[in-house]
Amino acid sequence: MSLVKISLLDVVKKQFTFKLKSYTQVYISLVTLQLLAIIFSFNGVGMMGAGSGTLEVKVNYYSANIVIIFTILWALISSILITTKAYRNDDFAFVTNRLSSNLANILYLMTASIVGAATALLSTSLMTIVLFLIKGNQFENSSSTLTELLTGYTATLLYVLLFSALGYFIGMLIQYNKIFTVIIPACFFGFLFLGIGSTKASNGVQLAAAFFNESSIFLFIVKMLLSITLLFAGACILSNKMEVRE
Repeated sequence: MSLVKISLLDVVKKQFTFKLKSYTQVYISLVTLQLLAIIFSFNGVGMMGAGSGTLEVKVNYYSANIVIIFTILWALISSILITTKAYRNDDFAFVTNRLSSNLANILYLMTASIVGAATALLSTSLMTIVLFLIKGNQFENSSSTLTELLTGYTATLLYVLLFSALGYFIGMLIQYNKIFTVIIPACFFGFLFLGIGSTKASNGVQLAAAFFNESSIFLFIVKMLLSITLLFAGACILSNKMEVRE
């Protein structure tokens, strides 16, 4: 009789592979939301017009901003769902512990974020083709340099990954204590509407603006990576404090 020692790396790899093959509905929902966002984007994200006598000029601006916003919402919701009991029970098909389960979930969310950010930016090409076919010579495409493309993808990826980490942390909070299903929405809407009716933005809004409106790409990356790490670490700590499944 021999004992086979299974390493943590092997367990995480098996769980991660299982999640990639099993959670295909996550990517189906991603494609659905992004196609819906592309349709909304055809209305334009801005407009400028001018006229003189019988001459009138109207310029519509198009971008993938709506697609990126929908992708961020998808990442937030998907990461919350992955913490629910139905998904967590899938891990018990393996010889596992909370550490390996969390690591596999984090790897899966990172992979999903990479895919989501890439498809969100690629939607710009799809929009360009469709708009060119519809509007012809009336459509003018502004090209971007390689540096701008890389910077845009990096920023988009970090935003999607940040909200994946935030969703994972929120999901673990809710699993830890159901009272957070009331507290978190209350805090969100309080944060959102606190500054309404005031000429001065609330402290929460100012803090968010200071965090996201960073002119230095290096400091932006450092802020985002630090926040992502803290959120995932906090989720892992909460997971370890949860009751062991009977």
